[in-house]
Amino acid sequence: MTRVAVLDDWQGVARGFADWSKLETRAEVVFFEQAFANEDHAATMLADFEIVLSMRERTPLPASLINRLPKLRMLGMTGARNRSLDVEACTARGVVVCNTVGGGGAEAATAELALGLLISAARAIPAGDASIRAGGFQNDVPVGIGLAGKTLGVIGLGRLGSHMARYGRALNMTVLAWSQNLTAEKAQAAGAELVSKEALLARSDAVSIHLVLSDRTRGLLGAADLARMKSGAILINTSRGPIVNEAALIEAVQARWIVAALDVFDREPLPDGHPLRRAGNTVMTPHLGYGVRESNSIRRVSRTHWRFWMAGRCVWLTRRPCGTSQSERMGAEPPSRQSSRLRFGAAGNPQIA
Repeated sequence: MTRVAVLDDWQGVARGFADWSKLETRAEVVFFEQAFANEDHAATMLADFEIVLSMRERTPLPASLINRLPKLRMLGMTGARNRSLDVEACTARGVVVCNTVGGGGAEAATAELALGLLISAARAIPAGDASIRAGGFQNDVPVGIGLAGKTLGVIGLGRLGSHMARYGRALNMTVLAWSQNLTAEKAQAAGAELVSKEALLARSDAVSIHLVLSDRTRGLLGAADLARMKSGAILINTSRGPIVNEAALIEAVQARWIVAALDVFDREPLPDGHPLRRAGNTVMTPHLGYGVRESNSIRRVSRTHWRFWMAGRCVWLTRRPCGTSQSERMGAEPPSRQSSRLRFGAAGNPQIA
């Protein structure tokens, strides 16, 4: 029987957000609710699976791991990007790679969380909650700051950054924006003023990051950048941890120079004993990002991918395997030009349609 691994179900919700019963009559489905300790652990646990369904970049899938999974034939991922997956290695092995697109009503969920982190940090909400639960009241709860009239800096003014800019304006904040390719016209259309990165950091009372992790954005904010921020300014990161130099961030919060409101980290789950777990001047959530009820529809789409794959029907592809050939066009066009369409013949041989 085919074995299917559903990875990274850290909140234990994957089974409940899709009906797996029909598929479980044809395959053994195993849900992994804990992160693997390391690559060796992942290789051992996944060696006997033909299909792996992953959640974005939670479990790294480099070539060194792909090549240690002898039975792997299909890899599905949620979302359109996964920089921790070596697609070329999958292609060389003939492993089908497919992805989900969109999250329905959850397209603003990450920006909504960024707003929540901003307000939580500004008003010391976690400290107030902890005091109430410990039997106190206002004792030792820091006095917060109002956001109206303050300045919000948005780094990355794409879809999520534009949402955050609108939230800032709704709070009567002045909104500044910067990214490498941002134009003044696009910034103005989002209700923001285009400034340099240096000016944004120096003028903002809160800075929110909304960028994709890439070679260009890795380590984008270092010690000198954090030093430019106002004392007591709030840095919100719901994008990816490595965009901010971790050592510099730890130093800045330990010195109480800035407040860090974080949903993402260099390594996830955040290791036990990590300095950020003990640091003051922080508000942290465990990479909740787009993980709302509405976005979990992508688990159903991922399930559908491998149901169609097992039935020899079309699936949406991120990358086709080596040696595939053209065949007659079938059905509707793919939802994205970046995807290919694949079907399987009677012998199980992949063909692009």
